[in-house]
Formats: sequence, C-alpha cells, structure tokens
Amino acid sequence: MKYDIKDIKLANDGARRIEWANQSMPVLNRIQDRFKKETPLKGIRIGACLHVTTETASLMKTLKTGGAKVFLCASNPLSTQDDVAASLVKNNKIPVFAIKGENNKTYYKHIHTVLDAGPHYTMDDGADLVSILHSERNDLIKDVRGGTEETTTGIIRLKSMAREGVLQYPIIAVNDAQTKHFFDNRYGTGQSTIDGIIRSTNRLLAGSSFVICGYGWCGKGLAMRARGMGANVIVTEVN
Repeated sequence: MKYDIKDIKLANDGARRIEWANQSMPVLNRIQDRFKKETPLKGIRIGACLHVTTETASLMKTLKTGGAKVFLCASNPLSTQDDVAASLVKNNKIPVFAIKGENNKTYYKHIHTVLDAGPHYTMDDGADLVSILHSERNDLIKDVRGGTEETTTGIIRLKSMAREGVLQYPIIAVNDAQTKHFFDNRYGTGQSTIDGIIRSTNRLLAGSSFVICGYGWCGKGLAMRARGMGANVIVTEVN
C-alpha cells in the first residue's frame, strides 16, 4: 500500500486521539454499525482532499467499513495531524498522503496521487481536488459519479465552473446545508476561534472590548461565546 506521511511510529498516539474524538460522534457510529452489516459502498473508490484530523479519520474509517476504498490527502497542510495520518495508514490500512507543513510541490503531488486511484466519488474542502481533476486529469472524469464540497470558498469556485459550463459531474454543496451552519459554523467555529485567540494572546476576555466583523453564522457563534466569557461585544456588519 502506497502512502506518504511523516512517521508511521506516531500511529499509537493517533489511534488514541481518534478514539477520543469518536466518542463524541454518535450519529457516525450508528452509520458505521449499519455499514458493517450492509457494506453499501463495496467496490467504490473515494478520493478525499480534507483536513487530516481526528474527525476526518472517523469519517474515513466509516466509509471503509461500508466497503469503500478510500484515498486521503490534505486540503490544508497546516491542519494535518501527523499522528492521525499514521494511525489511518497502520491501523486502518487507508492510504494517506499528508504531512504537516508540506510545501506546495508536495501538496499537489499528493492530490495527483489520490487521483491516480481513479475515484468514483470526490470529497473536497476548497475544490482543489476537483479543479485539478478538471484541468489536468480530465481523462479520469468519465468514471466519476459525483462529489461533495465542504467550504464556502470551494462552493464559490464550483459555482463559477458550473456557470461557465465546465463542471462535468454533480457535486453536493455540504456547505449550504442548514445543519452545517447551525453546528459547524455557529458552534464549532465560534468555540475554536475563541480557543485560538486565548492560546495565542493569553488574554482574559472578561471586560475586554471584542469586535466582530460580520454577523453571519460564524460571527453569531463567536459573539455568543465572547459575551458568555464576559467580553463587551461589538458587531460591525455591512449587510
């Protein structure tokens, strides 16, 4: 099995963290239990370009349980968790091509390696996989049946391709789902942004003036948390 990761010896640490994350994914666990019995994805090849994190690892394991052959590369080299990548390779036999901090050349090499598998479905976070597939690996599109896209940036790129008539297979815009906005944007981004600010500044938020530019789902979630921690929240919005 081909793979390209930082260090396979990190697998045990990754397995523990994946298991910890998996405990907070009851819906995915139920799907995995069903997939064990039905294997609805048997014979399907899936090419995924996503954040290589514990959450993604649980998803990849579920897809493999369903019978799919999964090939994973990183959509953002800075978010790659090397121990998670190692665990997927060693413990789950999932080909992973991702190294934290990889350079631009390696990043695109990994995308091409995933496409070498000839996926039937693509899973993207930013539309890089789809873009390369259409621009440089067009010969593979005949076997692609559909795909998913998770981010606003990716959806903008795909809608532009669709308007120009060059998008050659259907893609589900996961980013447009209301459940994604409610949970990921409002709660996930709200919490992780606060966490990042505190880690980088070591500031006490209580009593601080906290300015939020934009009041979409992410802004609402951030405002909710900042106010809950005692900050004086100010929102600026042009729309």
